[in-house]
Amino acid sequence: MTQIMPPAWPPSRRRLFALLGVVGVLLVMGFYSVTDTAHLAHNHALNGADWLGYAVCHRITARSFTINGRQFPLCARCTGMYLGAFLVFLMLWLTGRQRWSLLPPFPILLTLMVFVGIMGIDGVNSYLHFFPNAPHVYEPRNWLRLLTGMGTGLAMGLITLPMLAQTLWQSPVWQPVVGNFRELSGLIAVLGTAVLLLLSNQPTIMYVLALASTAGLLMIVVALNTVMVLIVLRRDGRAVGWRETAVPLLVGLLLSLAELSAISLVRFHFTGTMTGFPGL
Repeated sequence: MTQIMPPAWPPSRRRLFALLGVVGVLLVMGFYSVTDTAHLAHNHALNGADWLGYAVCHRITARSFTINGRQFPLCARCTGMYLGAFLVFLMLWLTGRQRWSLLPPFPILLTLMVFVGIMGIDGVNSYLHFFPNAPHVYEPRNWLRLLTGMGTGLAMGLITLPMLAQTLWQSPVWQPVVGNFRELSGLIAVLGTAVLLLLSNQPTIMYVLALASTAGLLMIVVALNTVMVLIVLRRDGRAVGWRETAVPLLVGLLLSLAELSAISLVRFHFTGTMTGFPGL
């Protein structure tokens, strides 16, 4: 059992510069992709993201954001969920907390569950609009779906990463990934900034965030598959350094790609469409 002093919440400069470099490349790619509508419609990165997102999301066009008319890989709510999870994973990596293996304290967990409950309420209200005579509290909006999805994505990230750390590392850091409401507020500020950036309707920024949301989906599924494989094979808690994580994470990635692709293939076989459901 390893107990160390937690590093400062601000990110390390080296990792931050690496991240800025990656974001810069994606922004350049996005700029050249969104300026040509024909190229955007057949963009390989977005096509692959569509296929992965199709496995878990209804992809109803009216309930999704678009980039110059090109639908996001995930609906507004799923975009919020998985973009939120992606940003949580990213922030915890930037601040060196990828080995931290304890859940947040109970008051913070309770707050996260409230966020999940709010998304549930918004989801039920939104679902009722499929039925013209059904009662509903308010008119659904994609920005509300995005915002409530972000709250759930925050919870998903803060629960999944400690679970992965406990299963993966031989000597995890026995500290909560988020220890107080000040740290939680920092994460909420990051997610809130992402919401504002997405709602700005800047095509290049939306391109990057669309891919980031799909990356978040893949991260969650990979984490869960990796945990399952390590437990089933009784090889949990063996990684000392990052080299030892390569094989289990690669297995988790391959399983995730196979599972998501299989689900999408079966769904497409029965529905014949990549957007929504027949009749909706």
